[in-house]
Amino acid sequence: MEKVSLPLNQIIEGDCIDVLNTLPAASIDLIFADPPYNLQLQHELHRPNMTKVDAVDDEWDQFDSFQEYDAFTRKWLTACRRALKPTGTIWVIGTYHNIFRVGAIMQDLGFWILNDVIWIKTNPMPNFRGVRFTNAHETLIWASTGKGARYTFHHQAMKGLNEDKQMRSDWWLLPLATGAERVRDGQGRKAHSTQKPEALLYRVILSSSNPGDVVLDPFFGSGTTGVVAKRLHRNWIGIEKEKEYIEVARHRIDAVQVEIFDFATLNVLSKAKSAPKVEFSTLLENGYLRSGQKLYFNKDTAKFATIKPDARIRTIDGFEGSIHKAGSHYMNGAPCNGWEHWYCQENGHLISLSELRERFRVEMGLYDE
Repeated sequence: MEKVSLPLNQIIEGDCIDVLNTLPAASIDLIFADPPYNLQLQHELHRPNMTKVDAVDDEWDQFDSFQEYDAFTRKWLTACRRALKPTGTIWVIGTYHNIFRVGAIMQDLGFWILNDVIWIKTNPMPNFRGVRFTNAHETLIWASTGKGARYTFHHQAMKGLNEDKQMRSDWWLLPLATGAERVRDGQGRKAHSTQKPEALLYRVILSSSNPGDVVLDPFFGSGTTGVVAKRLHRNWIGIEKEKEYIEVARHRIDAVQVEIFDFATLNVLSKAKSAPKVEFSTLLENGYLRSGQKLYFNKDTAKFATIKPDARIRTIDGFEGSIHKAGSHYMNGAPCNGWEHWYCQENGHLISLSELRERFRVEMGLYDE
């Protein structure tokens, strides 16, 4: 296939491996992949009342062996890694049938796993035969392109979705796609057997991409990734080889009405990350701090450091370094954000360096630039 430019906001019909290898290298910000699970179903499933369970028995989910499945997985993950920007990340969802094999292959290929997230279903299908526990969750692996790679993560936005508490890796109260959300064909049957809920993709896309970024789904299916990406003002690309799914996805996405917002409304960066950058040395040079002044670690007057003329600080036991390294020294090597942990004395009160920096931004009119 010939090389092509990014086909933004389009569904490309074809095999995901072939299509991914036509895209420009290092061009995608975020990938969400819902690959075949290789469920290995041997028999039809029936409920206790003998009605047949509408299980996943599609041809695309069937592989002759684990070796064949692993080879397929390695190929599409390799193509994804090629397409991702160095700062991009990938989410892969699966069940116990495949996710451990997928995770091992991701590590073999050089991906760096950031989290495994457990999607706990509020309405799972029971184990009708009663021979196993009800399978009530799926696992998502979130990974960067390699150890030490930079990536997008909107920590404060996730707190906003979680009553201002740090969001954990167990995601509750996200039901299966049922009711009005479940897409059905003209006969009332499921249009896609493994349609994912929009609430799940909302967290994935909001947490790890920015407005205008390119979100790619190599197993596009019924188009949930495109629906949510469009609502969140991201560009999207879908790859799908089944014509009937493509039609379903196009219809869903075309029906999405998008509100026009200004950047301030769309921006979910924390104020600290989006604020104008100010160095510690800048506060010293502008007289907001002075050399020889004492700073106190976590308001503990017994743990102090003295500001040196070169903007390093010297602790009471002789360690010298930046506010971050000096703080880490007092925390036995643990990472430390010095802006939050060091305090200076002002008019008989202790204020954090973070507060002092914010005052500098306001008084210098940096937010107006």
